[in-house]
Amino acid sequence: MTVGDVVDAVERAYPPALAESWDAVGLVCGDRAEPVRRVLACVDVTDAVVDAAVAEKADLVIAHHPLLMRGVTSVAADTPKGRIVHRLIRNGIALLSAHTNADSARPGVSDALADLLGLVDTVPIEPKSAAPLDKWVVMVPEGNVEQVSEAMFAVGAGAIGDYRDCSWTVVGTGQFEAQEDATPTIGEIGTRTHVDEARVEMVADRSIRGSVLRALRNAHPYEEPAFDVFELADLGSGLGLGRVGSLPEPMTLRDFTAVVARALGAPSGIRAAGDPDAPVRTVAVCGGAGDSLLGRVRGLGVDVYVTGDLRHHPADESLRDGGPALVDAGHWATEFPWCAQVAELVRKDCDVPVVVYDTPTDPFGLHSFG
Repeated sequence: MTVGDVVDAVERAYPPALAESWDAVGLVCGDRAEPVRRVLACVDVTDAVVDAAVAEKADLVIAHHPLLMRGVTSVAADTPKGRIVHRLIRNGIALLSAHTNADSARPGVSDALADLLGLVDTVPIEPKSAAPLDKWVVMVPEGNVEQVSEAMFAVGAGAIGDYRDCSWTVVGTGQFEAQEDATPTIGEIGTRTHVDEARVEMVADRSIRGSVLRALRNAHPYEEPAFDVFELADLGSGLGLGRVGSLPEPMTLRDFTAVVARALGAPSGIRAAGDPDAPVRTVAVCGGAGDSLLGRVRGLGVDVYVTGDLRHHPADESLRDGGPALVDAGHWATEFPWCAQVAELVRKDCDVPVVVYDTPTDPFGLHSFG
């Protein structure tokens, strides 16, 4: 396996196209052609994580949080981020980040969290629309079906999920009459012509509409091809931020908070807001900092929302406005379960050993209740 092989496997599971516009995901440093014999998975790339990668003789670090998410003007070795980049490169270690693309993928970060808490029948809190699709319907003489179809496939039409070159064809009779200024491929000027034609249907991402149209026109034998383009309805993709699910058996908020604490072992501890004796049946979760979703979660009518980094005022306002009970388990703890998910993916798809860095990189490591 090479760095490129592992990057491709990870990005098939967490497509970069799912990342938010402000994010920075993908290969940060490293040569795609270099071999990978061992991988380390982590949430944050810290000096301690690099120490561990060197000690484990890892060739690739897969991190959830991008090292260079915000713009920098220097990666000099005497800057905090530059120091890490230099150490990785000196030790022949590549770095790959999968951040909001892993948040919205399915399975992704919030699925790992939901699974750990025992939630079932999960759906996204904030669904992400599927890529908008066109359906192309093209009338082609039977003898030219392959050349037209292949030309459209070559520019990306006919792709459905993990399948390529998908189409449907039925044969019928086409009719036309060429006028005086036409140069017909089949038939004569002024004569009504009937032709055995195939109706070829396939879908294509709307973003490549222009390319598909050019390919169709260039490959089609007619100077005026007959075709239709339909914009397909968005029926949802199952992708998106956060997850909403149900507990197999209801419990009180007090007991559920204890379940979260045991499952996550949050180094910053667990905070909960709400009636301790209130029943909990439906649960929303979002790995990382999730208070931006409070309004949407409130509208879903769930009993409790589990996330990290909840701020005082948004939490207080949500509770006053009839929102669900809240459980703040910390940023690192709610995202760490994803490390096991990506590790299993790489082991399965690439047959490469993966070490999960499980020492908390939560910056709040000292707690006092005195």
